Order: sequence, then C-alpha cells, then structure tokens
Amino acid sequence: MKLCTFQARASAIAVVGLVIGDRVIAIRDHFDDAPKTMIELITEWDLWQKSLIELAASDVVGVPLDQVTLLAPVPRPGKILGIGLNYADHVEESGMEMPADQLWFAMMNTAANGPYAPVDLPKVSETLDYEAEMVFIVGKRARHLSPEKAKDAIFGYCVGNDVSVRDWQLRTSQFILGKSFDTHAPFGPWIVTADEIDDPHRLAIRCFVNDEKRQDSNTDQLIFDCYRQIEHLSKVMTLEPGDVIFTGTPGGIGGGFKPPRWLREGDRVRVEIDALGVIENIVRQEPQA
Repeated sequence: MKLCTFQARASAIAVVGLVIGDRVIAIRDHFDDAPKTMIELITEWDLWQKSLIELAASDVVGVPLDQVTLLAPVPRPGKILGIGLNYADHVEESGMEMPADQLWFAMMNTAANGPYAPVDLPKVSETLDYEAEMVFIVGKRARHLSPEKAKDAIFGYCVGNDVSVRDWQLRTSQFILGKSFDTHAPFGPWIVTADEIDDPHRLAIRCFVNDEKRQDSNTDQLIFDCYRQIEHLSKVMTLEPGDVIFTGTPGGIGGGFKPPRWLREGDRVRVEIDALGVIENIVRQEPQA
C-alpha cells in the first residue's frame, strides 16, 4: 500500500491519501472518522488497515496525482534521525575509517520537505551537497527492541535526500547544524508499507544531478541494515509512530569529487529507489525571511 500526504491545488489543507496507480484517494472523503494526519493513521494502523485494503480494491477513482501537490508523507515528524558512513564506498570517499559503531545525528523537523518541493541554497554557504538515501518510518512506540522485534517496528519506506551543508557539518564534531537547514530533508513521494517490500536491503538506489548519474548503488551495501538501526536507536530513546530515519548514502556525493561539485541554483536533483519511487527537487536561492 502507498500512503501520502497531499494538498489539492486549490486548498491549503493537508490530507492523508491512498495512492493507487497514478491517482490518489483522500481517505477523509470515505470515512467520517478518518485520521487527519499521517502520524494518527500510523498510530491507529491496526484499526484502519483492513478498511484501506477494501478501499483500494473498490471502484473509487480518486484524483490524478498530477492535479495535487504531494507533501512530505509525515509533514512534521516528531524526530528525524540520520546515520552517517553507512555504505563502504561512501566511507572510502570520505577518507574515514570503517565505523565499528553506528554514527547517528539528529535533523530538526523543520528540515522536512516535500518530494518535489524546492531545496534552498543557504545564504550562509556555497557547499550544498546531496545524499540519496532510503528512509524508513517508525510504525509503533518502541524501546529496547530485541533483534527479532526490530523488523516489526518499521511501518514503511520512502525515498529521501539528506541535503547537507558541508562547511557547517564539518566545522565541528557535531553534524546537527549542517544537517538541519530548512528544506534540506525532502522525502516521499509516499510511504510504501513494509508488507509490500520483500527485502528492503536489496533495492537499487540512484541519484542524478541535471540528468547526470552521480550515485548508483544498492541497499544491500548498507553496513548497518535497517533492523540493526532501529534496534540500536531503541536502546537510547523511545521511538514513536511517524519518526523518520535516514539510513545512509552510497558513494558519489558532490564533496567526494576533486574538486568538489557543489549544488548551485537551478540544479535538479533526482533520487530513485526501486519499488519505492522517485523524488526530484530543484535548488533555489534561500528566500528572504
């Protein structure tokens, strides 16, 4: 099942939708008590899954996707977390040692951005970079998960771009500022529920900048897989429905070139992951406040 958050072109109201082919069905149009947000739907998934399966199998037509604006599936997550150095080729291009432990950083939830929304080139930096990543969404409250239970805590998967401001990221030992600029965590275009993905660790992942392929790998190259990630995080904090986890990027980032190839105004960054979809964002100058 594919679930999204969208706006009709003439509306400012965010609506939870069910994606069927090239159309989307607003869940609230068919259930009076429908969840108003994606986090509510994920939290109440056991109550709604059967009804949505039946809705998907019905003759309801919905609205063409090209007539709506897709937002981040979880527009304001409670937490966004990212793991660094989680593909061997990315570790090599970064000139760092293979991590013995998982390297985590937080991304502020104001960085969340839509799958086709513009990404800001900051006023304070010219070292803007891309990172194609698979994203997973936490499906239930989780603390101290066993390895056997970790898989069951993942609700679904998305395509993401961990946009990074390298000089801000690397000027200190803490990555949080360089990873938290507004608009710098686009993901989507929808959530593919976990039951639809046989193995999230065998998906091809690619990134293009202006149609030039920059990253080309597979999630089977993850050093720490999704289940180990969520198990590890749950040892530290309570994970909650709708939390967003960026799972690492393969080699080919702009900063890995010599000289570096930073993103510029007008650049178009496209990230593709087999079975999950495509997101595409155009870089613009940061607007005036």
